[in-house]
Amino acid sequence: MRWNDFYEIAIELEEKYPEKDNVNVRFTDLREWVVGLENFSDEPMGCNEKILEAIQMAWIEERE
Repeated sequence: MRWNDFYEIAIELEEKYPEKDNVNVRFTDLREWVVGLENFSDEPMGCNEKILEAIQMAWIEERE
């Protein structure tokens, strides 16, 4: 997975962290969790706030 795979990342985050508050998540924590996903293979620092926000929105949708 790469940073732009928002929905795939969201699915894996929901599977790994179903108890986390994905609405009020800090982007520093979100970046750490994404980089720690088993299938993630992109540059760890290759994201920005816009990418993290898109991942967060996809995760919120996945949970609903």
